[in-house]
Amino acid sequence: MTRSPPARTLLGIDVGTTSVKAGLFDERGTLLALSSLNYATQRPHPGWVEQEPQAWLDALWTVLDSVLPGRAVEQLAAVGVCSQVNTHVFVDEDGRALAPAIVWQDRRTVAEAEALDATIAPAEREAWWGSTMAVGASHTLARMAWMREHRPAIWERTARVLSPKDFVLRQLTGRWTADPLASFDLVDGAGLPIAALIARVPGAAERLPPMSGYRDAVGTAIHPRFGGSRALFVAGTMDAFSGLIGCGAARPGEGAYISGTSEIVALIGAERGGAPGVVSFLPVDGCHVQAGPTQSGGDTLRWLAELLGHAPGQVLAAAATAGRGPEPALFLPHLQGERAPLWDMDARGTFLGLTSDTGMPELALSALEGVACSARLVLEAAQRAAGQRFESLHLGGGGARSDFWSQLRADVLGIPLRRVACLDTGVVGAAVMAGVGAGLFASLAEGAERLVRVERVFVPDPAQAARYDRMMTRYVSAYETLKPFYRPSPPTRTSP
Repeated sequence: MTRSPPARTLLGIDVGTTSVKAGLFDERGTLLALSSLNYATQRPHPGWVEQEPQAWLDALWTVLDSVLPGRAVEQLAAVGVCSQVNTHVFVDEDGRALAPAIVWQDRRTVAEAEALDATIAPAEREAWWGSTMAVGASHTLARMAWMREHRPAIWERTARVLSPKDFVLRQLTGRWTADPLASFDLVDGAGLPIAALIARVPGAAERLPPMSGYRDAVGTAIHPRFGGSRALFVAGTMDAFSGLIGCGAARPGEGAYISGTSEIVALIGAERGGAPGVVSFLPVDGCHVQAGPTQSGGDTLRWLAELLGHAPGQVLAAAATAGRGPEPALFLPHLQGERAPLWDMDARGTFLGLTSDTGMPELALSALEGVACSARLVLEAAQRAAGQRFESLHLGGGGARSDFWSQLRADVLGIPLRRVACLDTGVVGAAVMAGVGAGLFASLAEGAERLVRVERVFVPDPAQAARYDRMMTRYVSAYETLKPFYRPSPPTRTSP
C-alpha cells in the first residue's frame, strides 16, 4: 500500500496591537496549532503610544516554538504575515530599530499632519484617492515629518520606515518589502506611490521600501528557526484586509466586522465606490473593499476595567446585568480621538445622561453600546461607499469571544453577525494569502472556503431596534454638539 505524502502546511502570522499570533494549517484547511503571546504598550507622554519592536520578535520566537516543534519545517509550503497598520518603525540599514515604534493610536504628529494636509488641494485628493481622505496623525508622512523635525539624529540614520509585518519579514528573509494595501495613504487608485505627495517630506522617498502584491514572494527564510525549510514568504498585507479574508468574506456582497483593540468594518463591493470618511482600497482579485477602522474597541473595555479596578470579564458580566431602560446613559468611545468615519483626533470620550442610579453595570453597558454605535456609524458610511446594503456580516477578532457583546453588536447594527470558529482572523487570512502565493489555492475565495467555518449566528432582537435607532441619533448629535469643547483652547494672554 502506497502512503500519500504528508499534507503541506501554511503558517499565518499576525503582529497585532496587543499580541503576536501564529497558526499552522494544512492545505485541506485543518487548524493544526495556534498560539499567541501578549506584549506591552507604552504611553510615555500624553497622546504618545509606543511599542518596542524587539518585543514583537521576542513574542514571535516564543509563539513559533509553540506552533512548530514536532512538525517538520520541510512541510511548510508558505508563510504569510499581516500586522497592525499605521504603526511605524524606523530602522537602520541592517533592519535594526532605531526607536520605539509609533503605534497607530499615537497623536504626537497632529500638527505635522495638519500642516501636510493643508498643502493638498481638493483636485489632488480626487485625482489621487477619488475621495476627500485627509492626512491624519497616523499617516506615514506625518510620522516621517515628526521624526525629521524632532529626532534629526534618528532620521539621519533611518534607512527605511516599516510596518510591523515588513519589519518581521526583514528579520526572517533579509529583504525589504511593503505592499500597496497597507500603504494606502501613500498610493493612488492604481497602487502607485504618489510622488508629488511623498516629495512634500524631504528624504521620505528614499526611506520607503519597494512594494509587492500580497501574494508575491519576498524570499525564503534566513532565520535558523526555519532551518531546512524552503517555504515561500509572501508579502502579505494589513490586518484589516487579512481579517476580512480570515472571516470568510472574499467575494463581492460579503463583509466583516472585526473586533480587536479597535473595531473594523470592511465590505466588498463589485465596483469602485467611495464615500466621505471611508477608506476605499485598491481592487484585489476583482474585489473593491470599503472599510473603516475606529480608534477604540477592546481598548475601551481595557480602559474601563482598569478604571474600575476589575478584570475585563467582570465588566462584561456586570454589563449583562444592566437593564435596557428607555433613557440609557450614552458613551462616546473617543478616548484617543476617532478614526473612521469622523477622522477627528481632537474628539474625546464622554459619558452623558448619568444619574445617581448609575452604577458599574450601567457604565459598562453604555461603554459596550458606545463601541457598537461607533461600528454602526462605520457600517452606514461603508454601505454608502459600496452602493449597497449588506444583509449580514462575518464576525471575528478577540472582541467577539463574548456572546453577550456579540449579541449586543448585532442588536445595535440591526443585522445578523456570523461568528467564525477561529476568531484570530488575521492569522487565518495570512495563511490564506500564503496559500494563494504558493499556488495551493486558486483564489482568496477558495482559500477562505477551505480554512473558515461559521460557528454561530447572532440575530438582532427586533425589540431593541427602536432603542438603538434613538441612541444613534443621540450619538451623532452629542458628537457634533461637543465639538467646540474638544478643540484645544488658545493660550490666554495675561496683562503684564
